[in-house]
Amino acid sequence: MFPDFSNPAEWLPWAFASLMGFSILVYVILDGFDLGVGILFPLADDAEKDRMIGSIGPFWDANETWLVLAVGLLLVAFPVAHGMILSTLYLPVFVMLIGLILRGVAFEFRAKAHAKHKRLWNNLFFTGSIVTALSQGFMLGLYIMGLQQTPATFAFATLTAVALAVGYSFIGATWLIHKTEGELQLKAVDWAKRSLWGIVVGIGAVSLATPLVSTRIFDRWLDFPTAFWLAPIPVLSGLLVIWLWRMIRQMPFEGDRRSWLPFAVSTAIFALAYVGLAYSFYPYVVPDRLTIYEAASAPESLFIILVGACFVVPTIAGYSILAYYIFRGKAAALRYY
Repeated sequence: MFPDFSNPAEWLPWAFASLMGFSILVYVILDGFDLGVGILFPLADDAEKDRMIGSIGPFWDANETWLVLAVGLLLVAFPVAHGMILSTLYLPVFVMLIGLILRGVAFEFRAKAHAKHKRLWNNLFFTGSIVTALSQGFMLGLYIMGLQQTPATFAFATLTAVALAVGYSFIGATWLIHKTEGELQLKAVDWAKRSLWGIVVGIGAVSLATPLVSTRIFDRWLDFPTAFWLAPIPVLSGLLVIWLWRMIRQMPFEGDRRSWLPFAVSTAIFALAYVGLAYSFYPYVVPDRLTIYEAASAPESLFIILVGACFVVPTIAGYSILAYYIFRGKAAALRYY
């Protein structure tokens, strides 16, 4: 699983793959909740929409930076894989970018538009959010299927698209449980109860389909004694889902205590699912077609890029942490206190 750290040709591709994987995971969690808030927009009234926007206002731009970082690392560290993946997923990537543009424009314009136009920008914010989530889920499904384009893989990609969008709405609801109070918080609890199935279906579908796609992955997960050592991942995920369901049914807690806990637990579930997926595909950057070592740039180039990454990544992480610290606490209508 781990490379020979005395050989730059082995540890540098592994380091960049790990960094890219970490960036994608952070993006899925952080931009996942603000996409989820956008998906939930039609279920709220106008005053609640303002508070929902207030809950993500200081963070959503920084959250998307992690996606830019991940794609940039793929391009400079694994250019062959970048060309193979992006050429296959060109259309859903294009749709995702349209969705992100719609979200960004609507986010800014809805706060400045006349009352008669505000509904239009609210609808576009929802549209951009759901389009982005669905396209990301569709890309995930095709990637798991080895970038094969058949009716069966398209059907699976459609399932993962819907499940990821509902999963985003769930993590968005848990974020609102933490960042809001009163009637909107009660609504967020109800939304979380309804959308938890998205996480269950999504993780279940991926977990069942991934070993069936490749005999290599099947053997890696189900051969003894490997299966014994990997058992804690699905077992712990199942226990966290059960705990999350029971917790949400009891919320809000008296005095709004531990309102952050559903979001933290859902983050852990996403992280466990991602770790399992990463384990399944390593060392391939394109499933069963191209390894990170075959796709990597020259070690000399990777080393230079690594020097830059040592400055860029801590900077992105630092200002993200600072933003979450400064704007901690409950969100009011486009204000924070």
